[in-house]
Amino acid sequence: MPAAFRIAIIVLAAFAVTLALLPLHVGGLALRHRLRGLIPVWWHRSICRLMRLRVTVSGEMAAGRPLLLVANHVSWKDITVLGSVAPLAFIAKGEVRDWPLFGWLARLQRTVFIDRNDRRKAGAQAHEIATRLAHEGDVMVLFAEGTTGDGTRLLPFKSSLVGAAEKAVAGEGGGVIQPVAILYARSGGMPAGYARRLAAAWIGDTELIPHLRQMLTAPPMDAEVMFGPPVTVGPGFDRKAVTRQLEATIARMLFNRLGGRAFDAEGPNPAAAG
Repeated sequence: MPAAFRIAIIVLAAFAVTLALLPLHVGGLALRHRLRGLIPVWWHRSICRLMRLRVTVSGEMAAGRPLLLVANHVSWKDITVLGSVAPLAFIAKGEVRDWPLFGWLARLQRTVFIDRNDRRKAGAQAHEIATRLAHEGDVMVLFAEGTTGDGTRLLPFKSSLVGAAEKAVAGEGGGVIQPVAILYARSGGMPAGYARRLAAAWIGDTELIPHLRQMLTAPPMDAEVMFGPPVTVGPGFDRKAVTRQLEATIARMLFNRLGGRAFDAEGPNPAAAG
């Protein structure tokens, strides 16, 4: 099938799915019905199928609440992959709000946007995250690297981002923070080499449209979601120590899943994380 024809079919199918589910989702949001959580899961699963992303899950999401999931970040696909697993909401950097299409979709999924460069907003942002986690029962996802990596290594986790949710997960009743590792290491069921894993990432200033075109015409890709052991936290927890623990756990999960292969020469030494 010609690449242009395949892209057109995928775009039209994605538009049709969105158009069909949007009224139900808007109604769920207005009525605060459970559909507001389920509709995004159905949508993300449909998009994964269209992009030929096969999602596999190991481990289980923690049952305790409030629950904050802390994950590594490889690509915009991470949101679709995680969103296909369970009803989730995301914490994203403020500029995502204004991105074409992606910003609109993020708002529909009730994303909390944080502006790390404006300390005046920090209190209000922390309060919103706390309300969503502790009072509305939302499970929220934080990409602790603060940006996307290249799919072959971890960037240092930012404890300040974990601190943004500290108020909610360290209230009087405590809370749970759970590490989640995302890996694109297989293509069509076969191990993907370094170059293929790198191509699956969306790095820095990579232009979106060429990247989308590449992804929509690429061979099928396996996306692996690995839930690590949850960390129970209480009032006054050391967010820097917890952040280091989460980073080490995710590095170890990725390292083990890759059969003991390190990410690259510049990356962390996951073997030392255990």
